[in-house]
Amino acid sequence: MRMIAMSVLLSLYAATALAAGPSCKATATEKKLAGAALTSFMTKCQKDAQASWDTAAQEKKLYGADKNSFTKKCVRDATGA
Repeated sequence: MRMIAMSVLLSLYAATALAAGPSCKATATEKKLAGAALTSFMTKCQKDAQASWDTAAQEKKLYGADKNSFTKKCVRDATGA
């Protein structure tokens, strides 16, 4: 039971951090990433955002088109796309 509660708290923290922090694109620009480093960073950032927002959608009990719309918008905002 503690493990479930801990994972829920961590996922909420991650979702909040992604929403509140700078976008992936802004962070990459700040770090002056280019080429393969930029591609790798953006891919990882997008995957992390997708996983985080999928969890948030599940916690909000969103399914189907609502889940897809919510997740797509949040990932787009988090990545700066």
